[in-house]
Amino acid sequence: MTDWRVYLVTQASLSGDRTTPEIVEAAIEGGVDVVQLREKDVNARERYEMGREVREHTREAGVPLIVNDRVDLALALEADGVHLGDEDLPVAVARELLGEDAIIGRSVSFVDDAREAETAGADYLGVGAIFPTGSKDDIDDAEYAIGIDRVAAIVDAVDIPVVGIGGVTAENADSVIDAGAAGVAVITEITNADDPEAATGRLIDAVSKGQ
Repeated sequence: MTDWRVYLVTQASLSGDRTTPEIVEAAIEGGVDVVQLREKDVNARERYEMGREVREHTREAGVPLIVNDRVDLALALEADGVHLGDEDLPVAVARELLGEDAIIGRSVSFVDDAREAETAGADYLGVGAIFPTGSKDDIDDAEYAIGIDRVAAIVDAVDIPVVGIGGVTAENADSVIDAGAAGVAVITEITNADDPEAATGRLIDAVSKGQ
């Protein structure tokens, strides 16, 4: 998991005229290390059907598939794990349901929450939003961006890998890695790119420069 350089978070509404499976297939060709099925704009049935196709691509490529929020969908899709936020099931409950081998991530923005998530058994942390981003309604203003210094403080406070998310691009990814993050997670930098495969490659190059 410490080798997760680039982490794709899917969102069909931010993918232009491409489907999520098409984006995932292109990102895999570009070398993406892990895929999170997000898709907050569709219902559970649609997300499941989409996830089945995505799962075929990730399984064939040996790329881990993480499901955002929904432990039930993670189970149904035989995903590798789940990523949880403040309003989702607690990490310990997800662990009990998914088993010891499941990968469980937790979104945090503060040091105390990071320590709590680690103690609860999270395998990695998604930390952000680092930079201003338009992919979430509640963090699209600069005042909500936590910045690089907070990332560094969280990295120093825990022993599990940190993945930086929120406004990350090929131009600033190296700074996230310089702050101690193991990798970066993106939505639009890949999903909205003219060439998602090439965009993934650029991010990998940027992360490598920061290591």
